Amino acid sequence: MTYGYVRVSSRDQNEDRQMAAMAEKGILSENIFLDKQSGKDFNRENYKNLIDVLLKDDLIVIKSIDRLGRNYQEIIEQWRYITKTIGTDIVVLDMPLLDTTKSKDLLGTIISDIVLQLLSFVAENEREAIRARQQEGIIEAMKKRG
Repeated sequence: MTYGYVRVSSRDQNEDRQMAAMAEKGILSENIFLDKQSGKDFNRENYKNLIDVLLKDDLIVIKSIDRLGRNYQEIIEQWRYITKTIGTDIVVLDMPLLDTTKSKDLLGTIISDIVLQLLSFVAENEREAIRARQQEGIIEAMKKRG
C-alpha cells in the first residue's frame, strides 16, 4: 500500500502544493495523512494514525524531509523505526537520494544515512531560524507600540 504524508505548520497554511505532488504520484486522497501542526516533534495525530496502519513493504511518500519533521534526532529515529522496525519504504520526492526503494545495499544505505542526517540538521536549523525571526518581529512590534 502506498501512503502520502503531508504537513504544514499551522491551520492557516495551504497544503495544496504537497497534495498536488501526491496526486502526481497517483496516491489516493484516502491514503494521504495530513497534519496542520508544527514539525517540532512527532506528537501529531495523523502522523500517529499513519504509523498505526503501516505494514512491511508499504510505502510512504513525502514532498520534502522537513515535511516529515524539524527535529534532527527525532527525524533520524522515526526514519529508522519506519524503515527498519516496520519495514516500510520512504520516498522523499525532492531528494532522490532519500528513496529506500532503491539501493538497499550497504553503499546505498550509507549514502541515504548521510543525506538524511544532513537534511535533518538543515530542517532543525531552519526551524530555529524561523523562531528567531518570529521573536525579532515580536520585539520590533513591541518597540513600535512603545
